[in-house]
Amino acid sequence: MKEYTTDSIRNIALVSHSSAGKTMLAEAFLHFTGATTRLGKIQDGTTISDFEDEEIRRGISLSTAIIPIEYKDHKLNFLDTPGYNDFIGEMISALRVSDGALVVVDSVAGAEVGTEIAWNYCDQFNIPRFVLINKMDRDNADFRKALASVQELSDVRLLPIQLPWGEKQDFKGVIDLLTMKAYSGNGETATDIPPELIDEAESARSELIEAAAEGEDELLMKYLEGEVLDAKEIMRGLASVFTAQSYLPVFIVSGTAEIGLAPLLGAIIDLMPSPSEVPPIIAKGQAGEEELSSSDSGPLGVYAWKTTADPFVGKITYLRVYSGLLTSDTRVWNQTKETEERFGNLNILRAKEAISVKTVHAGDIAAVPKLTVTSTGDTLCDRAHPLELTVPDYPTALYRVAVSPKTQSDAAKISPTLTRLCEEDMTLSWYQEPSTNQTILQGMGDQHIDVAIRKAEKKFQTGLNTEEPRVPYRETITKLGSAQYRHKKQTGGAGQFAEVFLRVEPLQDENFEFVNKVFGGAISGNFMPAIEKGVKGVMLNGVIAGFPVEKVRVEVFDGKEHPVDSKPVAFEIAGREAFKLAVKDAAPVMLEPIMNVVITVPEANMGDIMGDLNTRRARVQGMDSDRGRSVVSAHVPLAEMQRYTTDLRSITGGRGVFTMEFAFYETVPSHIAQDVIDNRQKELSAQKED
Repeated sequence: MKEYTTDSIRNIALVSHSSAGKTMLAEAFLHFTGATTRLGKIQDGTTISDFEDEEIRRGISLSTAIIPIEYKDHKLNFLDTPGYNDFIGEMISALRVSDGALVVVDSVAGAEVGTEIAWNYCDQFNIPRFVLINKMDRDNADFRKALASVQELSDVRLLPIQLPWGEKQDFKGVIDLLTMKAYSGNGETATDIPPELIDEAESARSELIEAAAEGEDELLMKYLEGEVLDAKEIMRGLASVFTAQSYLPVFIVSGTAEIGLAPLLGAIIDLMPSPSEVPPIIAKGQAGEEELSSSDSGPLGVYAWKTTADPFVGKITYLRVYSGLLTSDTRVWNQTKETEERFGNLNILRAKEAISVKTVHAGDIAAVPKLTVTSTGDTLCDRAHPLELTVPDYPTALYRVAVSPKTQSDAAKISPTLTRLCEEDMTLSWYQEPSTNQTILQGMGDQHIDVAIRKAEKKFQTGLNTEEPRVPYRETITKLGSAQYRHKKQTGGAGQFAEVFLRVEPLQDENFEFVNKVFGGAISGNFMPAIEKGVKGVMLNGVIAGFPVEKVRVEVFDGKEHPVDSKPVAFEIAGREAFKLAVKDAAPVMLEPIMNVVITVPEANMGDIMGDLNTRRARVQGMDSDRGRSVVSAHVPLAEMQRYTTDLRSITGGRGVFTMEFAFYETVPSHIAQDVIDNRQKELSAQKED
């Protein structure tokens, strides 16, 4: 592959709903430009983008693949992103390092849930975009209908750059309004526009010229004075309005039939901004914020946007060079981790194929293997000129499973495996839940978790079982309680003796308080730590259902000891048993975590959502509307939200989204608490039998 400078590079994310044709479009680009000798097929598992075993098995993209295309002395880095919502983190990472996007729309289905989500993230990143109506050769293809469905997503006017030359099985090519020529097949050869389409083409072109005139004051004056804009002026004006997103251009293509590729690639070169033409990004420097423009002569600023584990190569880190020049066999400073990294080989990746290069210019995307500490979101720079680039906000993980090792050998590998999985995917995370003693893996949905579990087994040889997590309940008391317990044990030798009297009462602000109120030497002071240890052991393991006890004040007020047989272990046992009895005397209750949930759905689904929330013991806190969508805030018990991700998608056809974070603990209703206690006792009994 040739070496390309900043002005000759375009970084374009392919985003859409699942199955809109992104992967086959990338495949068509590769075949059309001669990078491959044949067109791969998703059903055969032969596409360049979907190279992982799990992608081939499922027939969908699960991670972002980089597809660099060389065309007309330019390098177009296409980032083929997954369309399935569970893998949204991959799309966010790709948009973070892209300068433009192709929003791919199925000509039959039109704008779908994934289209809307991708559109919103393009808005969030303020990325110029093309709308690409794909699969125009399909039965029931309808350009106008698909276009209208996309226009509903945006307040910005869509501007067709091309018109279809036929539809469905008669789709021959495109009518290009920039050149006013017809292009059949892949679009390399121009012919005259068919007579029956000339009037429509001329009408659409006049709208195009009017939009181009708005790109510059000089062009607008010329247009208003009735002068004709030449081809270069039209292109310059369009590039300006598209970059400013005053209009959004619409193109037509069929990836699988390889129709319309040449005009589309030409338009990307002419109208999409190069890295040097996008606004400078803001980085944190020593003296505060500084602007970074894509220039080889600027300070080194490199962002690690993706990390993968290859079974043969090891760790591979994907980089976007925002400023400066990156060379192989050099040392760079990881500002995020504050450590030095040594680069060996630098590669340009084409999906899984690594093409070795010596130099990567500002604005380009590359990869480097075997970095020691660098992970996704880190910034690499010169040590003498430290910089830190911002990491985008990723959605909060909402789907949780408890994972456990399949075998004894897997037990030692579970922590490093989960850590490496989460390094690769910013929407995956894991933690140890102390109250249930479970390892929790959380992600965006059931498919997301399933792929992660399979990856753990295939890439890291770690077998994992999954189950629904237990709710991290708590136990506490609601009134004053007291008890005594005498521990006496004689086994022929030195015996054990301890007697403890204690009171318990609820605490408000603190979790635990232990007080010695024994007077007259009934219990020596050196036995108090043993009693406290016994109490804390019970608090950890629970009294009524095996969940941690909290917000309790314990007061030891009397007891007895034996001059020979009293030992710390005896007082630990006596303290433990006395505390259990006192808790049962103090009207114990269970507490459950209440979550603060914000649900955003189309207005048409509002009634169904409210009805469903009522079945989940929810307390609605407020309702609002945002751009035609309804927003509901509610307090809902975590026990009722364990699988809400799947349920919400089912209710709203995938258009509903929600966020959830812990709010507070609250008393569990008695009938529900009794079910939890009964189930817990059965579990403990089963464990004893095992």
